[in-house]
Amino acid sequence: MTKDIGNICKALGASALAGVGALALVMSGGCIENDLPYPSIPQHILGLAAEGESRASLIDSLNYTATVYLDETVDILNVAFSEFEITPGATSDPNLSEGTYDLSRPMVVRLSRYQDYPWVLTAEQSIERYLTVAGQIGETVIDAVGHRVLVRVPETADLANLELTSIKLGPAGITEMSPDLQPGTIDLSAPLMVDVTCWGRTDTWGIYAEKSALVVQTTAVDAWSQVVWAYGAGPADVSNSFQYRRSDAEDWIDVPQKDVSQPAGQGAFSVCIAHLEPLTEYVVRAVSGEDVGNEVTVTTGSTPVLPDGSFDEWWLDSKVWCPWAEGGERFWDTGNTGAATLGDSNVQPSEDTPPGISGQSAQLETRFVGLFGIGKLAAGSIYTGKFQRVDGTNGILDFGREWTTRPVRLRGYMKYKTAPIDYTSTEYAYLKDRPDSCHIYVALTDWSAPYEIRTNPKNRQLFNPLSPEIIAYGELIVGHDTDWQEFEIELQYRSTSRVPRYIQITSAASKYGDFFTGGTGACLWVDDYELLYDY
Repeated sequence: MTKDIGNICKALGASALAGVGALALVMSGGCIENDLPYPSIPQHILGLAAEGESRASLIDSLNYTATVYLDETVDILNVAFSEFEITPGATSDPNLSEGTYDLSRPMVVRLSRYQDYPWVLTAEQSIERYLTVAGQIGETVIDAVGHRVLVRVPETADLANLELTSIKLGPAGITEMSPDLQPGTIDLSAPLMVDVTCWGRTDTWGIYAEKSALVVQTTAVDAWSQVVWAYGAGPADVSNSFQYRRSDAEDWIDVPQKDVSQPAGQGAFSVCIAHLEPLTEYVVRAVSGEDVGNEVTVTTGSTPVLPDGSFDEWWLDSKVWCPWAEGGERFWDTGNTGAATLGDSNVQPSEDTPPGISGQSAQLETRFVGLFGIGKLAAGSIYTGKFQRVDGTNGILDFGREWTTRPVRLRGYMKYKTAPIDYTSTEYAYLKDRPDSCHIYVALTDWSAPYEIRTNPKNRQLFNPLSPEIIAYGELIVGHDTDWQEFEIELQYRSTSRVPRYIQITSAASKYGDFFTGGTGACLWVDDYELLYDY
């Protein structure tokens, strides 16, 4: 018996010695509870798709959250799922593959395997609603929760004889109104109550009109580094504009009418005032004919230079090439730490630079790294952030460097040599033998901390340009051989008022390298990255 216990202990290893006494008691006829801990294996949602989704779901495996985006015609109280993939071996309560679910508020989906792992599932749905009347001032105020609509009109307007020019209070094609309001005369001298029915449910909306003494108003001004965004409210049936001046100047500068954006029939208008000086105070006001709105004073921001954008500074740490000066501040990083575990760095400095530019460039190559055919594809990439650690043969990275200004473009130089895609993941098997593509993108975000990237398929978390934390995004994809060429990537902003906290710039020799898909020998050279702040 003693010999048997010894053999069992040997098999279990040193970590199990604490359980030997309990095992002896069982063998001697005693009875104890098995208190050996179960393994902790996080369970993840790997794929999720709702019927009638407007775009792909967002899965955050770090925070155990998932968000689905619904088309406006989907009943958010009865959402069905066409795809629900979880970690193999896990169970789910509820099983989203069956039935429908009320996603008007967050719901908990509990994945289990030894332990429970609660995920929070939310839905986002944007329903376009509008109502306009002729001559209104500014934008219509629509309160979708309180079911209220408010339009503002000049003091001279006859509330009993307003002209309704457009209306939509629910999802297209499935909404009924009673009374059935159509463009034409409408009486808003008293609140008008309208029953709006969709998905078999009816809500009563109140439509109100209010007279305004203000003809034109400056509603918001957002100052960037060399541009200012201005927003105004004025009469819907005339062309409105803006004026601006330096705070130390007396004369106002008229914004050309052609630069003002004002949708037809609407009283809201806006403009981007470009070619301004950084760190300078300006005054802006909306104008409508001879009427002027309130003045707003703002100060433009600075124009910081992108650190180490020349890619001239490198040092060799054992086999790992590092894209910063030895002992200096790290702004960029690569996947070299991971690639070097099974081979050499696949991101290196290069003497191949654009014509007329001295120094070095960054050479990013896609390679198979491994021994005796055992390993995986490593796509050459350089990014703002830090490589944290290796997870088996996968990588864990921190994306993003702190950044608070709002550039409008990324400019640089690139050169690319493609190669046939010879390694693919299951989801990208259809790309086999097609030419590889390089990918350069830039994003501004309001992440609360650097964003953790994980390439392990079991808990994969990658950068998603559609994430709500993304303030601005732009990209360049090239799938053919090129010589050195200058490029500019314009950032598309989702908001002019949100201030970024991080900047993310990534350049990769293989667009789908995060999925271990690419062409061996594909190579991207990049050089002289800089941020531009003026349109």
